[in-house]
Amino acid sequence: MPHVSRWPTVLRSLAGAGLIAAAAGGAGGCAAGAAGQPPIQVASADIPVPSHGTTVAYVVIRNNGSADQLVSASTSDGGRLTFQAPSPAGAGGPTIAAVPIPADSTVAMRPDGYRIVITGARGMRGGKDISLTLNFARAGPVTVVALVTNPETGGNSYFLN
Repeated sequence: MPHVSRWPTVLRSLAGAGLIAAAAGGAGGCAAGAAGQPPIQVASADIPVPSHGTTVAYVVIRNNGSADQLVSASTSDGGRLTFQAPSPAGAGGPTIAAVPIPADSTVAMRPDGYRIVITGARGMRGGKDISLTLNFARAGPVTVVALVTNPETGGNSYFLN
């Protein structure tokens, strides 16, 4: 059973700004890393309110173990989730089958980097928490709480940090 992590808004904001907060009890995969930490920890997960049925998920993933891959994802609000490769223009790169998660590194999804594209999810509205399950090839499933944000109304957002 995956571990569900509830990160306070402050930690989520710091992680979105590129400051990774290591906290006991963070989200983790199935096996422990070298220092007793889970191999995969998710520091933040923010999802802007969908526009025309599509949005993206910005997730900060810390890998404390050997190289892994994010191979699939799902939300408690349904929808189809795909991955996009980085694009220098920030307009979204090509769709890819998996996101590489290098050993002992942090991958911060952002507009000009890797991202998770969500289409057809139901019920996503600003201020709502949803479950986001990330499935890794080695570490297995990690479920986190993702905040649906609305930057236009001043809601907490990756773009405001």
